[in-house]
Amino acid sequence: MKRIEPKLSLVGAGPGDPELITLKGVKTLQSADVVLYDALANEALLDYAPETALRIYVGKRAGQHYQQQEEINKMIVGYAKTIGHVVRLKGGDPYIFGRGHEELEYAQAHGVPASYVPGISSSIAVPGLCGIPLTKRGINESFWVVTGTLKDGSLSHDLPLAAQSTATVVILMGLSKLQEITALFRKYRGTEEPIALIENGSLPQERLLVSGLGKVVELQEEKRIKAPAIIVIGEVIRAQSQSLSMLHEHLLRDARIGV
Repeated sequence: MKRIEPKLSLVGAGPGDPELITLKGVKTLQSADVVLYDALANEALLDYAPETALRIYVGKRAGQHYQQQEEINKMIVGYAKTIGHVVRLKGGDPYIFGRGHEELEYAQAHGVPASYVPGISSSIAVPGLCGIPLTKRGINESFWVVTGTLKDGSLSHDLPLAAQSTATVVILMGLSKLQEITALFRKYRGTEEPIALIENGSLPQERLLVSGLGKVVELQEEKRIKAPAIIVIGEVIRAQSQSLSMLHEHLLRDARIGV
């Protein structure tokens, strides 16, 4: 009888494209006994796990929590102690707004050794894949990655500070708050400040909307840009297409939007 060795591996699945997982992530999946995977983890990655491994969906999206966090924590410990190596496959990077460290702490507190395998975060990779550099010499000195919505549903308290900076601002989980976010940024940056909405970044069904702050809410409703999507605000967006004479109200990749 095989001796059970409890273990948890937190693995970053990357932004969505299954080729954007790290080699270490692939090797970790290959030794899994159980894979607990999120909504934003590409299911194609499950093919790396052994045929005998359990594959269990525990996806969570805004307003659609399939398994509450407390239940997931208990599942991690329960499966680790009864079956063995649990791979927690999380979209992006487990430590960037993914509650990965909470899961690691819970496992360790219950006697399960745990390790972390970094993933490529959508906050960095997705803008770049769309041609948007998060930093560019002479334009900005930093970039901020901010959650759009707090646990209680309110807007992040860091956003007013970010709006007053010259930084590129990447906002995750903020599409439902787009009207509030744009109103805040218009106050400090004006209506012509570029903003990009990127839906399903890195995937074949990716859609990109580039606008100015003054028109983006109207365009988002018109083009039906939906979650999962990230928001990018900043002058670096102009680098996406240097040939554009006017950035605002311009929709890129029209064929994918269906215009």
